[in-house]
Amino acid sequence: MENSKSDPITFGSQDGQCVSVVGDTYRILVTGKQTNGEFATMEFLVPPDGGPGPHSHADFYETFFVAEGEVEVKSEAGTYTAAKGSYVVIPKGGIVHNFKNKTDKTAKLLCTVIPAGLEDFFLEIGKPVAAGKFLPPPKMDPELVKKMAAIAEKHGQKVFPPDYLD
Repeated sequence: MENSKSDPITFGSQDGQCVSVVGDTYRILVTGKQTNGEFATMEFLVPPDGGPGPHSHADFYETFFVAEGEVEVKSEAGTYTAAKGSYVVIPKGGIVHNFKNKTDKTAKLLCTVIPAGLEDFFLEIGKPVAAGKFLPPPKMDPELVKKMAAIAEKHGQKVFPPDYLD
């Protein structure tokens, strides 16, 4: 039986679909469709005061490499300041966590999820945006919160109130 080999997947510095999610800009680099669902990788640009609210996901790993800037990572286990060069792994199991850029400079994170799927959530809730550009965060009224929570649940996530980890 002959072994088939796949071609490498390559992206240029401006390639990949970009979406605005809660005011951050997420560039989808590699999707589960390209990796047979094994993983997906995204670049997150997080402006000052940006970052997602508390959330959890029991069925996949989420990793962050901080390429530029710094973010504060909060979880039920405590708070960690992830500076440039830091690497954070959110394990399977559903620990509630979030990250926030508490500096005055944009942070750039490389996020990989194993298995893939989180990118589909971002594509569903996000709004298309040009690479490197930001849209203002949406006003989180009760109707939008309910809609986002339902979409998150469809993609294996739970969302929590903004002050859940305080």
